[in-house]
Amino acid sequence: MLLRYGQHMPKLHPSVYVAEGAKIIGNVQIGADSSVWYNAVLRGDMAPIVIGKRCNIQDGTVGHVNTDEPLIVADDVSVGHSAIIHGCTIGKGTLIGMGAIVLNGAEIGEYALIGAGSIVTENKKIPPYTLSLGSPARVVRELTDADLQRMYRTTQNYVEKGKEYRMF
Repeated sequence: MLLRYGQHMPKLHPSVYVAEGAKIIGNVQIGADSSVWYNAVLRGDMAPIVIGKRCNIQDGTVGHVNTDEPLIVADDVSVGHSAIIHGCTIGKGTLIGMGAIVLNGAEIGEYALIGAGSIVTENKKIPPYTLSLGSPARVVRELTDADLQRMYRTTQNYVEKGKEYRMF
């Protein structure tokens, strides 16, 4: 469901798939071949939310902002089920694990992996090509080629699933 907030109506590329029960509110832009799954909420009521191309915002995820902290999600990002991404910047090709929380001002580098249930604290910077785990999240190692391939496959699978679901 797309909802206006003030003068802002969400702007979605025509190829975006939005599942039933998802809510996209206000100043939100979503790029080509992205998908927003069941019961996810993207609420751009205090600052913009920008979601890139080929991103997937999985079931139950919440994306929100602060007055001076937009939510920026680069291309090819996967945000796992029931994650919270709040007023942060997420780099290209990154995977945010299920139930992870990324707080205000945090910056996640390109092709990083934030493990399921991890908490990235306010203003934390996670380097590119790293795996971060825990509460608070800490870098535990660099990603392997196998990790990067799995992350890429996840993104591609969701692009294909979005196209399939649009046909129903």
